[in-house]
Amino acid sequence: MDKLVDIFCDIDDFFTVFIPQWEQQCLTDGTRQRSGRMTMNEVMTIIIAFHTSNHRDFKNFYTGYLARFFKSEFPILLSYTRFIEVMPSSLVPLCSYFSTLKSEPTGIEFVDSTSINVCHNLRIPRHKTLSGLA
Repeated sequence: MDKLVDIFCDIDDFFTVFIPQWEQQCLTDGTRQRSGRMTMNEVMTIIIAFHTSNHRDFKNFYTGYLARFFKSEFPILLSYTRFIEVMPSSLVPLCSYFSTLKSEPTGIEFVDSTSINVCHNLRIPRHKTLSGLA
């Protein structure tokens, strides 16, 4: 969580380029979209901070950790249930942000060859799906 400011600044730089392009391509029906109390930058920062933390579930991260220790960084913090309602609206910007972070492929790939048990060991000889290929 010591990189919270770095994450926010990187997302903020991304939004200066992304938002004008996104609004240009969005279709509108003339209704005005009301902006929320928290900016999309803050929402995405919290989501990324959760995934980079060691917390197992989002509710304890949000209510027990973020709301308690980082209230000064997020002065207009939404309630947990409202934040969960807002999270799906960040999907498109979040995917676009992650696609900008990807590097060029190098041709080196890693494959995990760990076997996955899909059925009981007694059923393995009876399994006939793709028997000629597998």
